[in-house]
Amino acid sequence: MGDPKRRRKKYTTPGHPYQKQRLESELVLVGKYGLRNKRELWMMRTKLGTYRKEARNLLALDPEERKERGKVILAKLIRYGILGEDATTDDILALDVEAFLKRRLQTLVFELGYARTIHQARQLIAHRHIEYNGHIINVPSFLVPKTKENEIKMYKFSPFTNPSHPMAPLAKPSNEEPSAETNGEIEEPVTEEKPKSRGRRGRS
Repeated sequence: MGDPKRRRKKYTTPGHPYQKQRLESELVLVGKYGLRNKRELWMMRTKLGTYRKEARNLLALDPEERKERGKVILAKLIRYGILGEDATTDDILALDVEAFLKRRLQTLVFELGYARTIHQARQLIAHRHIEYNGHIINVPSFLVPKTKENEIKMYKFSPFTNPSHPMAPLAKPSNEEPSAETNGEIEEPVTEEKPKSRGRRGRS
C-alpha cells in the first residue's frame, strides 16, 4: 500500500482579505447562490482565473497556434454553457465568477423547479434526492454541461416525488379563502380546562 494522497487546496485566498467592497460583494454572491462558505466562491473564482490566465497566454503565441489552442479552451467553456456558440478568446477575459456559479448543480436544481429555495436545492443534493445522468450526485458544486441539463431529475425512490408529501418541492401552497363563518378571522383553538388537582388531605 502506497502513501496516502496528499490533499491540496483547490482555491486561492484573496491577496487583500479586508477590502470592504469585495467583502460585501462576496456576501451577496454567497446568499444569492446558496453557498456554504466563501471557500466555495473562491474555488469558482480560482477556476475562472485559470481560464483567464490561459487566454492571456494565447495572446503571446503565433496566430495559427493561438487559433488551435484557443479552440480547445473555447470548446470546453461552450460545452458547459459558460460561453455562447460564437464566443472568441477575448470573451474569456470578460467572464466573471457568476458565469461559473450559474452552471453549478445547486443553481440548476433550483431553476428547474425541483426546490423552493436555493438553500433547499443544496439540501436535496446533499441528502441524495437528486440524480444526474442516472447516477446520484451529492456534490452541489458539480458543473453541468449545457446539453445535459435534461438529465437532472428527482431520484425515483425519493419521498419528495410524492406530490402529497408536505415538504415536496413541487407542491404548491393552498390558496383557500377563509370561511364566511369566521369572517376572515382566525379562530383560536378551544382548550378544555383541566380540573385542579387537590392536595392530599392530612390525617385527622
